[in-house]
Amino acid sequence: MFGGSFDPPHTAHIALAQHAVAQFELDELRIIPTGDAWHKTRHLTASPHRLAMTRLAFADVPHTVVDTREIDRLGATYTFDTLQELHAEQPEAALFLFIGADQARAFQTWHRWQDILHMATVVVAARPASHGNVLADSNLDTQWHNAVSPDVQRLDMPSL
Repeated sequence: MFGGSFDPPHTAHIALAQHAVAQFELDELRIIPTGDAWHKTRHLTASPHRLAMTRLAFADVPHTVVDTREIDRLGATYTFDTLQELHAEQPEAALFLFIGADQARAFQTWHRWQDILHMATVVVAARPASHGNVLADSNLDTQWHNAVSPDVQRLDMPSL
């Protein structure tokens, strides 16, 4: 699962999906535009437009499926709920959650984050820091990784 506002989807999103499918040999990567993003402080483009942009952006990326469940869900959307639904639909599937390093640093604020760690393998992709430098490996490993779970994986891809 790779969720986000996708407002708009961009080349780093596409690269993350491609690297995720290749590195983890995924049969399918669900691309899930968020619905009512409780954690966003900025106004998002209307969901039908974000969905259309996301479908266009990922149309040619093998093994990706744009999933509308969070846009279709009423009220706040939580990753925990989405993972529960995916598990119920495919109980034998190994679930992966792909997030950027920025979301990794905020992960402990997520709704039921500890339960997410039991439901899916969390995989973190590096993102540029706000000042333009790539987030240092030691930042993720010592400040986030050790505080959250030793089972967190890294996505091997260049920072875009």
